[in-house]
Amino acid sequence: MIAPGKLALFDLDGTLLDGDTDELWCAFLIEEGVLERAGFEARNRSVVERYRAGAITPAEFCAFYASTLQGRSRGDWAALRDRFVASRVLPRIGEAARALLAAHRDAGERVLLTTATNRFLTETIAAALGFAPDELIATELEEADGIFTGANAGVLNMRDGKVARLAAWLEANGLATTAIAEATFYSDSANDLPLLHAVARAVAVDPDAVLRAEAEARGWSVVMLPR
Repeated sequence: MIAPGKLALFDLDGTLLDGDTDELWCAFLIEEGVLERAGFEARNRSVVERYRAGAITPAEFCAFYASTLQGRSRGDWAALRDRFVASRVLPRIGEAARALLAAHRDAGERVLLTTATNRFLTETIAAALGFAPDELIATELEEADGIFTGANAGVLNMRDGKVARLAAWLEANGLATTAIAEATFYSDSANDLPLLHAVARAVAVDPDAVLRAEAEARGWSVVMLPR
């Protein structure tokens, strides 16, 4: 049973989404001719592999993907971003993932999407999944005079940063940070172990090998979502 009135937290990439938003975005930009395949594809592959191995810092990971937006405004990117989300992302979010969200909402829980991917790419994904604007916690992008600088702003929403950003969200919404210890969190990745350790109910979704081992050792639920 899902206890009413509590928080249900969801990672996006590899959890609700069958794939990774940043990785798909880079592939999309290469296909569109925005990024050069020869110079970028291998760098993207290296970042993805090191992320999966837990061998890249949040600063390097987030900066790499922020750089793909550098030099243009939100308005400049909006049409391309929206086409990317509609054609590459939403078809990869299956009925099982949507039903899981609906079950928590129907039980009266407050659902939040918490992702290391930047807000600009994920805000339309979150909206399509029924999340309100204030129900998305994402890595923030730096802007100067309305132009993305290619850097990030504030605390990166990755690893320990997910715990810090959630605590800040609770404070901003007038809620006690003790709500973290009563929450449920769904994730596929060992990169989310700090937040998984902090909640009452950790659920490993199609987990990587490190997270699967941790889930088995701690008796956490393991869910394989039909994709």
